[in-house]
Amino acid sequence: MTWCTLQEDIELVQELLGIDSRSLSAELGISRMTFNRWGKNPNQASPAKLEAFYSYAFNRGLRLCEIHAQLFLEESRARNLVPLFHGSKGGIDGPLSLSRSRTDNDFGKGLYCGESLEQAGSFIARFPHPICYFVAFDEHALRKAVFHVNTEWMLAIALFRGKLGDYSGHPALETLTEKVNEADYVVAPIADNRMFDLIDSFIEGEITDAQCEHSLSATSLGSQFVLRSNAALQNVVKLQPHYVCSAEKSAYLEAQRERMRIGSDKVKAAKRAYRSEGRYIEELLS
Repeated sequence: MTWCTLQEDIELVQELLGIDSRSLSAELGISRMTFNRWGKNPNQASPAKLEAFYSYAFNRGLRLCEIHAQLFLEESRARNLVPLFHGSKGGIDGPLSLSRSRTDNDFGKGLYCGESLEQAGSFIARFPHPICYFVAFDEHALRKAVFHVNTEWMLAIALFRGKLGDYSGHPALETLTEKVNEADYVVAPIADNRMFDLIDSFIEGEITDAQCEHSLSATSLGSQFVLRSNAALQNVVKLQPHYVCSAEKSAYLEAQRERMRIGSDKVKAAKRAYRSEGRYIEELLS
């Protein structure tokens, strides 16, 4: 894996902190010879050395990933590309391939990307060696399926995660399957574990579709792009890895905990406000 921005980041840290390479290498406990080799071959930087460098920068207030993300957003939009972020537990080896993806995800196999750097960071923050990828995607000439926070999306998530076996063959589910499978990529709300729990409550007949929909809206995490076909993967123009240090992971987790705290209160309010509205799953798929 090539850390394309490592030398750029080193130079940026030196400039922003007003420190020369001799002093920086001494601060990191790295010989100047090793430090200089990074500029010629970023792959020579071990995980421990990457952690030392990026933690050093983050703990001094330098949010390198956010800086690069802002530049990436501007560059991609100027080129009419969709800027996305993909969180990987351990990195992507080799070319992009659908064969490495799980089938029981929100919309089956695919490369799952979000529009927010923070969301991608939150997804991988509990793993020991995560990597955040910046993904520039060319969506032109591809077939798209779009979902919103509504009953159709709730059913689609449950369907592709294998939760609707009791309703197999229902015309509404057949239509949903066709909509997704005909698309090169899907644009839909991001679903996390809290949302899966809410959707499970709906599927199990504990709450109505209206209660579920408004509860899900209260915990919105933005949109995800799911690249489901080889044509979509081939339209990835840029796939650049960025290191996520321990201090940055902690910041993402803290932001996630705060969102969950606020979201939990909103969910309780939504369930109460819409408890007499909507239909149960058996009414929808009778």
